[in-house]
Amino acid sequence: MSSATATGIDLRTFTYVDVLQPQTASFIATVAQGYLPLEDEASLFVEIAPGIAINRLTDVALKRTAVKPGMQIVERAFGLLELHTKDQGEIRAAGEAILEHLGVREDARRKPRVVSSEIITGIDGHQTMLINRMRHGQMILKSQALYVLEVHPAGYAAIACNEAEKAAEINVLEMIAFGAFGRVYLGGSEAAIESSARAAIRVLEGLSGRENER
Repeated sequence: MSSATATGIDLRTFTYVDVLQPQTASFIATVAQGYLPLEDEASLFVEIAPGIAINRLTDVALKRTAVKPGMQIVERAFGLLELHTKDQGEIRAAGEAILEHLGVREDARRKPRVVSSEIITGIDGHQTMLINRMRHGQMILKSQALYVLEVHPAGYAAIACNEAEKAAEINVLEMIAFGAFGRVYLGGSEAAIESSARAAIRVLEGLSGRENER
């Protein structure tokens, strides 16, 4: 399958988040510059190349539905759009409007590829300080477990983070859903982190799409 749509746009990420979890929604609100999402809302993440074309997709979705934009990020290569609303039907309609504009189906997106997935147990206090200085979410404490996930394309980090939070009582430390790779940092007890890691990988492996070239 070709890497570009009929419009010449590469649909990298296209994923619905059915129910935003409290920490994931709050984390997005710490970094978003648009209308901030609330927990229990439905969300859509769309990532494309070239990045500048994300402006047109935002226009299409907002003119045809009642969704709100949380993030519109335009980088040199990629563009990311996050939309949300309380009505799951409305967020689906926004997604359908975007796909219709691109002239493709949902499975034209790239399939997520897990680049790395690692659990570090009994983390040292000095390392927790380094992590806590860079995170935008919760903190991690000495002797807790740390989970780090790296995924390609980057936009899939959002659904991985949300599903991880559903699975166990963990702390969302950082979630980066734009750029060359997406990253998720989670902290908590070893048992909780193991459950969350499995949930994150499971949701990514369950998403269909075209082959994600290495």
